[in-house]
Amino acid sequence: MKVITPMAVLLMAFHLLACNEQPTNKVTIGEFTAADSANFTQVQWLDSVVNFGTMQMGETQTISFRMKNIGNKPLFLTNVKAGCGCTVADFTKGAIAPGAEGVVTGEFDSNKSQTGEVHKSIFVTTNTPNGMNQTLVFTGKIEGHKALPVEKK
Repeated sequence: MKVITPMAVLLMAFHLLACNEQPTNKVTIGEFTAADSANFTQVQWLDSVVNFGTMQMGETQTISFRMKNIGNKPLFLTNVKAGCGCTVADFTKGAIAPGAEGVVTGEFDSNKSQTGEVHKSIFVTTNTPNGMNQTLVFTGKIEGHKALPVEKK
């Protein structure tokens, strides 16, 4: 006769409980569920395309994109990602109240790019309907290092 050990009973119970979990496709931020349409709000981008002008190779540039919550629910930036390794993105954390403003910044390092025209993106996901994904764009020009004088021998 086979004897079932207490450990085997615990493992079977755990397996049954784990199999009964229902998968969800929602992104949860604390008590707030970003995929819940009852919590959607509206965002107005005050800056969605920024031209930083001309910079020298080797410099860094901080680009700011401002937004305003024009809805009646808190606005959450649930994901902010730079389109390349030459930019480090940062953003307003936590809830942006109705009527309040927030910011997404990109720290662009020209050392990780090439000279010439620059066209880079930052991708933002928010709790807004029809277009939860926003693309912010910054452009400009990188000029090469200034030539150093050549020593005459």
